[in-house]
Amino acid sequence: MGARVDVADLRGWGRLAFDATLGVTAVVEAMHHNIARGPWFLDAPGSARTRGLTGLVYGAVRGVTRLAGEGYDAAVSRLAGRAGASSAGREAVLAALNGVLGDHLAATGNPLAIPMRLCFEGRPVALERAALAEAIPGATSKVVVLVHGLCTNPQRWCRRGHDHGAALARDLGYTPLYLHYNSGLHVSTNGRAFAGILEALQRAWPVPLRDLTVLGHSMGGLVARSACHHGTAAGHAWPERLTNAIFLGTPHHGAALERGGNWVDVVLGVSPYTAPLARVGRIRSAGITDLRHGSLLDEDWQGRDRFASWRDPRRPVALPPGVRCLAIAGTSARRRSAAADLLGDGLVPLASALGRHRDPARTLAFGAGGRAIARGVGHLDLLCDPGVYERVRRWLAPQRRAGGPATSSRTGAARRR
Repeated sequence: MGARVDVADLRGWGRLAFDATLGVTAVVEAMHHNIARGPWFLDAPGSARTRGLTGLVYGAVRGVTRLAGEGYDAAVSRLAGRAGASSAGREAVLAALNGVLGDHLAATGNPLAIPMRLCFEGRPVALERAALAEAIPGATSKVVVLVHGLCTNPQRWCRRGHDHGAALARDLGYTPLYLHYNSGLHVSTNGRAFAGILEALQRAWPVPLRDLTVLGHSMGGLVARSACHHGTAAGHAWPERLTNAIFLGTPHHGAALERGGNWVDVVLGVSPYTAPLARVGRIRSAGITDLRHGSLLDEDWQGRDRFASWRDPRRPVALPPGVRCLAIAGTSARRRSAAADLLGDGLVPLASALGRHRDPARTLAFGAGGRAIARGVGHLDLLCDPGVYERVRRWLAPQRRAGGPATSSRTGAARRR
């Protein structure tokens, strides 16, 4: 028997297809309008809509598409039942789709939008004490929450047979939880929601929570830093439980590839003949454009055209106080050079991943030993490289006082507060 199709997926993909048809229609009409106007330097800019019979044709296309979309959605909604367990392939496709179009999916109520949730052993968990005790019978007082990056999901933490969370459970007794979220939303939106989830987690955890660690990869590190800011501002209790924050390949000061995409938008927008094509570049999500500079706060993007060419608008956000913070940057090259540092791990420049900035006010104050470089390690291989894991393990291992017993990193953090 063939695999059944999820009704929610049918509705979601159908809505997306009709949205795409309307978007392409708008681009084609705008190009038609601008070309028909004649030489652009002799004419003042006007509406991107055509007029007369041509305008009626484009209007009819839009009207029919909307009616067809409504009819499709209503018809599919009448179908009963849902499919069985989701496949890894489907989850990977949804993660990539949410990374690119997640803000649009959420804004239009598309069922393909990923809701934020915590997972344990691949299954979402309810943040209620009894439910957590049943789902995680071996819950310990030490919890590590792993936060994935753009266009990925919790399954990506298992790479080449290694999972940092599972390894920390085996070696140091941590209980690993994995955040699953829509990476196409603004980082600040996800950060605020993550802060709320961590607050609910610390209230409902079935045993006393003494050591909370957050481990973020790529965009996940930005979401974690944003959550620390929002949690502190809201007066949450969980920041006092936070002991360690570890960032793997996090673009603290942005990623060059998104800045390059922004310049493509600017160049295409110079001429009205190519300006409609810039709309294609503008489909990329709010989460992606936040990676241009590493934006963490609402005020970094509110009231601004996120596709416009503007200088770094961010308000500096310090690392969470009293928390041991570690940044590990990958570099694809095994030998140091200016070009290798700029390329970094293939996606994030070395300086950005280490929190360094030419403006001292923006440089992140990682303490002694709080920065490490993994040479010959690409962006995704930060998830499975043995040297990277060993650095993380040693960072989280109980600290020994001279002439005394081992103490947890949480105890050390408490003394610094």
